[in-house]
Amino acid sequence: MRLFSKFGVLVLALCLSLPALAMSLEEAKQQLDTAKQSGLVGETPTGYLAVVKADGNAREIVDAINEARRQEYSRIAAKHNIPVAEVEAVAGKKAVEKTPAGQFVRIGDKWVRK
Repeated sequence: MRLFSKFGVLVLALCLSLPALAMSLEEAKQQLDTAKQSGLVGETPTGYLAVVKADGNAREIVDAINEARRQEYSRIAAKHNIPVAEVEAVAGKKAVEKTPAGQFVRIGDKWVRK
């Protein structure tokens, strides 16, 4: 019986933590535009975001969005039987191209405001 109660506690803890993780990603998505417009976060040719200026919760936003991107790139790569690096490169090129004027993109080793 004791094993079942430990298992029940583990399941309950997992169930309570999953919505918190999902909420974290949703919050990050909502805050991403503001962070980009504020010059805290920028797009890179690697397909991932990076911190331009480490203020506020820029690192948490970048980490949450990049993890979601990693998962999506892996899914796309598996679906089309291509390397993940190829998906990342295409996504990075598109993200840099689509970045609006006034926001930062990484070109080589430098951050550039479009």
